[in-house]
Amino acid sequence: MQELPLPHVHSGKVRDIYAVGDDKLLMVTSDRLSAFDVVMAEPIPNKGRVLTAMTAFWFELFDGMVGSHLLSTDLADLPAEVRDLPDLAGRVMLCRRAEMLPVECIVRGYLSGSAWKEYKKAGTMHGAPLPAGLLESSQLPRAVFTPSTKAAVGIHDENISFAAAADLVGAELAGHLRDMSLALYSRGAAWARERGIIIADTKFEFGRIPETGELVLCDEVLTPDSSRFWPAAQWTPGKTPPSFDKQPVRDYLETLDWDKTPPPPPLPRAVVEATSTRYVEAYERITGRRFVDWPGVR
Repeated sequence: MQELPLPHVHSGKVRDIYAVGDDKLLMVTSDRLSAFDVVMAEPIPNKGRVLTAMTAFWFELFDGMVGSHLLSTDLADLPAEVRDLPDLAGRVMLCRRAEMLPVECIVRGYLSGSAWKEYKKAGTMHGAPLPAGLLESSQLPRAVFTPSTKAAVGIHDENISFAAAADLVGAELAGHLRDMSLALYSRGAAWARERGIIIADTKFEFGRIPETGELVLCDEVLTPDSSRFWPAAQWTPGKTPPSFDKQPVRDYLETLDWDKTPPPPPLPRAVVEATSTRYVEAYERITGRRFVDWPGVR
């Protein structure tokens, strides 16, 4: 992605953020992909547009449940100096600037990832006991809010207790974040399940609009990068289902003698194409929309 003629605010592994005046941000989602915390050299075609399109869809579906920082994904609404630049169509979000809260709002509906590792070791998840006899990928008796801290770039987020989250943001706000995160996950997971996809877990981020104090949902929402998406037809407790994300890349890298530090090894074309296909399929199955109709897709 090219640098834009706007004040640069931040660049992450996938997104570049620019200031638009004093109260707006322009988020540009690239096709970059990271695996094992290393950004690959090869972009994944259309990945940035999938993440943008899917986030816009969920903001639309959640309208009335929670406020949003998203203003527009239309190039016509961007500042004149950038709206005609190439390759921006379909990968931009013009947003209200929000003061982000220092808590990652994670919701888990299934036992996987770091939660499974902790359960195997101690029978707990974030320190709280779980029923005995659960298997990897088991559905939890009910979805659970498991917050984490926001770590600096290059450092892993740290799982924390609800009490620790309350210490960070206050007990009342922590309770509201928990309840809202669980409600959004429940709505999204039910929608996806009806379309053959399990959302095993996800991460939400919230912020406040400085001028009004309004609490809003921010950043990406229920995408393959912020969530575990599994095909429901291939889910069996005791096994790890394939996922609608960078799984082909991770699987390939695991076959190599690579120490998972930069520089990354080159990715074969077939792995890049398979990964792009998975992202697009996740979008189309969940939204019921054709990806080719999204701006910028060729």
